[in-house]
Amino acid sequence: MKKGIIGKKIGMTQIFDEHGKVIPVTVIEAGPCVVVQKKTLDNDGYEAVQIGFGDLKPNKVNKPKSGHFKKADAAPKRTLKEFRFDDCSAYNLGDIIKADAFEVGDFIDVCGTSKGKGFAGTIKRYGNHTLKASHGTGPVARHAGSMAGASDPSRIPKGKKMPGHMGGERVTIQNLVIAKIDVENNLIAIKGAIPGPKGGVVTITSSIKKA
Repeated sequence: MKKGIIGKKIGMTQIFDEHGKVIPVTVIEAGPCVVVQKKTLDNDGYEAVQIGFGDLKPNKVNKPKSGHFKKADAAPKRTLKEFRFDDCSAYNLGDIIKADAFEVGDFIDVCGTSKGKGFAGTIKRYGNHTLKASHGTGPVARHAGSMAGASDPSRIPKGKKMPGHMGGERVTIQNLVIAKIDVENNLIAIKGAIPGPKGGVVTITSSIKKA
């Protein structure tokens, strides 16, 4: 990847282009992020840049993490993530990455954690059909139905869609477009919706797709 940054989802709104057309956008507080560590081939076997986002009180950090931030002469950060940039040599410890690293019209990938929806049945979780809600169905209209054959194979097959925990998963939306950037306030407006609730941490990386 060429560029990357960590941000916080603010919420959704809409803006207008030069033709007066409405564009639904998600606003992200992107950065400022600080380069905390550099991984090298000699020491780690690969090249990467670790950046931090979100200030954290010093008394909330233990001694090992405090020393980790002191090496970069950076304040403690709440979120740390690694990015394998195409040219990691362009970054140095303590460098600040802001929203102006991207440009309007860039294609990006946004990764976040989807909203947790608790325990859900197969109808909500996978979109299964219900039974008819009229005569003779009884109180089983939303049940999952038959599990498996009785005599053969006499077990529930692996991978069967069953009720369970829904949401709270790592989700990546690819090839979104940056509609607007507010450099002074470190805000990036992305066309469309992205995963996660308001206040959720997301990562923005440049997409392989070109405009």
